[in-house]
Amino acid sequence: MSLESLASANPFLIGQYEPVRDELDVEGLRVTGRIPLALDGMYIRNGPNPQFDPLTRYHVFDGDGMLHAVRLGEGRASYHNRYVESKGLLIERREGEALFGGLSEFRMPPEELLAEAGMMKNTANTNIVKHGGRLLALMEAGKPIEMNNELATLGEWDFAGALIGPMTAHPKEDPETGELLFFGYSPFPPYLRFHQADASGTLINSIEINLPNPVMMHDFAVSRRHVVFFDLPAVFDLDAMLAGGAAIEWAPENGARIGVLDRQALELGVRWIEVDPFFVFHFLNAYDDGDTVVVEGCRSDRLNVSFGDDIVGDTVRPSLHRWRINPLAGTVSEERLDDRPADFPRINDAFAGLKSRYGYLGHTRSWQEDEVVFDGVTRHDLQEGTSVTHIYGDHSVCGEAVFAPDPDRTEEDAGWLLNIVSDQNSTESALVILDAQEMTEVGRVHLPRRVPFGFHGNWMAQQ
Repeated sequence: MSLESLASANPFLIGQYEPVRDELDVEGLRVTGRIPLALDGMYIRNGPNPQFDPLTRYHVFDGDGMLHAVRLGEGRASYHNRYVESKGLLIERREGEALFGGLSEFRMPPEELLAEAGMMKNTANTNIVKHGGRLLALMEAGKPIEMNNELATLGEWDFAGALIGPMTAHPKEDPETGELLFFGYSPFPPYLRFHQADASGTLINSIEINLPNPVMMHDFAVSRRHVVFFDLPAVFDLDAMLAGGAAIEWAPENGARIGVLDRQALELGVRWIEVDPFFVFHFLNAYDDGDTVVVEGCRSDRLNVSFGDDIVGDTVRPSLHRWRINPLAGTVSEERLDDRPADFPRINDAFAGLKSRYGYLGHTRSWQEDEVVFDGVTRHDLQEGTSVTHIYGDHSVCGEAVFAPDPDRTEEDAGWLLNIVSDQNSTESALVILDAQEMTEVGRVHLPRRVPFGFHGNWMAQQ
């Protein structure tokens, strides 16, 4: 079936999601406004971008990873994009067609290729981070795929053989120690593992954590003293998946728990606290307040993405919440901080795990079951309880705003917000630079092609 005919029935292959297939290197990009001279480095964003027409019903989480990078320096900019050349994608290129199903309709490769290709493709399509000198493309169902600074694929990285199982797409780097803290979940026991890597990238700790069910755990929270896991009932149904059905279902009858792990006493294990079911894809930050750990993130009443024929409904929208968790007393309180639907929360990463005043969330023009349209960014002053929103344009669609700190200033909000913004009425995309304090546009780097909607990225300052 052609991509065009599939797109007519699948919103994740048209409009802001429509894939691009070529790889470009373009220097001397046109700039409206200015690029601050202090921005010296590379912004990289990852996202799904299928190279071949999908074999089965396509889910937005299925596509091959594609990195879109904008290098900034001396007020100039260049654009580069590359596929993450996973083992599965290289085999598909050799065979000339898609070989894997996806999260909505699973299908294994042909039997004669199964031993070589594996059951699932590691698309590494969700995030891109740098740690210990390695640039890692991530998805939560596989191991990291290492890239070089020119965005060429080097292959899967398993921390020199020390990493067992997959790695989350949302690791947390401790700004004080340089450690990388992360987890991996699996549909097979053990369902959850927690890992610590030191600042050089050496894996120094791995522990298994018992869960009653295999759940999709997209993100977690880390403070200076604690690690917080949200065991929420987005549950793997392996039998349904192997039969060609949806891989994940919402099962509120399983209940929900919040677990706290002491970073200095891992041997004590996780303290679990029962809560009513809800769901969180992304957390903003966490910090310690005496015996309490405070977590902020985007909460919805249930899983707000469909993986099969289940109807989510357009009223299940995440919004910014705060939890105060006391693991010694076994208590959790919850507070809604804003009524507006929002996601893609980010902070100045120098305050990760510490009490931060400012958070930046994606603002939505529309939140429907089959499409979410982000069109701006809202800056929340978490101390004063106020917010300011910047909308990129009447017909704009955007993704996650990434904070790039000003190296010459020390204030928490001294820096810029970087975001790829596209015009729905044209094929134009731009990297838009906002002043994070004023929430006004400073510059717009006009990109040489439309960039499809993607997931997460980061600013890599020149070292």
